[in-house]
Amino acid sequence: MTSTHSEAGVRESVEREQVRFVSGDTECAAWHYPGTNGACVIMAGGFAVTKEPATDLFAKRFHDAGFSVLAFDYRGVGKSGGQPRLVLPVKNQLADWEAAIAFAATLPGVDPARLGLWAFSLSGGHVIRVAARNPQLAAVIAQTPNVGGPTAMRSTAAHQKPLAMLRFTGRGIADAIGSLVGRRPLLVPLADKPGAVAMLATPDALDGPRALDPDNRHSDWQQKVAARSALRLVFYQPGRDTSRVRSPLLVLTCDQDQTAPPGPAIRAARRAPRAELVSLPGRHYAPFMEMHERAVDVQLSFLRRHLLDHARAESGTAAADSTRR
Repeated sequence: MTSTHSEAGVRESVEREQVRFVSGDTECAAWHYPGTNGACVIMAGGFAVTKEPATDLFAKRFHDAGFSVLAFDYRGVGKSGGQPRLVLPVKNQLADWEAAIAFAATLPGVDPARLGLWAFSLSGGHVIRVAARNPQLAAVIAQTPNVGGPTAMRSTAAHQKPLAMLRFTGRGIADAIGSLVGRRPLLVPLADKPGAVAMLATPDALDGPRALDPDNRHSDWQQKVAARSALRLVFYQPGRDTSRVRSPLLVLTCDQDQTAPPGPAIRAARRAPRAELVSLPGRHYAPFMEMHERAVDVQLSFLRRHLLDHARAESGTAAADSTRR
């Protein structure tokens, strides 16, 4: 833990401290909410979304329930290190999750056997892949996850104008070529109206600022990403890893989601040995908006069962075995 201080005010007053942990050749910035029950939920935003708008709403509720929380920024995003900014290779983001898991296990009062992951959208796909590589995780929540690049791209294309799609592809290729000679990244908006060159043009993608930052308090969220990083997502399919996830996995989808269509996530969840599937009405950001209370109830129930009740049951069994011996 490097620099720390307490802050009051995550929608309501809550104590948390700034921490940093090493990932790759730099550091990731994070908020640590010290809990009381020994379990920790590790959280990150969707792809290029900073930790505060992405996680504050849910992190506070998890912390209120006694859980420790570690909410971090990916390298190149927010207050984390990393250059160039907003160039976000998937392999680096997956490595940041691995570093966050290792760091969370060292936090005061945290039982390394009771770690859970939480993420949404593209990062909801990330935690599936990370969980497949880390069977020791006690719980994983993938909220409105994007589990297959081609499916998401088809949904985006259905709401985007052909010329804008061509311009987006051209910008991504130009950005990738420019990176070879050290040029600054060519950025595109995370979401915009059809006809604009943007990563997403689905109607519910435009709900993002209203859902995540309704008070316009998070000025460091640039809402842009390097075009080369966005273009490469077409080939990313973390849903293929669900059959290898041995941890309890909660997949929460929204019926009218156009940014991360629910069909692929539902099919992926059915391949996971210990998956639970919950479908809510609404669009991509409904869990942050009109369906927030329902989403929190479902997720807290899942976390309690797998991070608390299961641990108590194992402790009771161990104690009984010790008595018999």
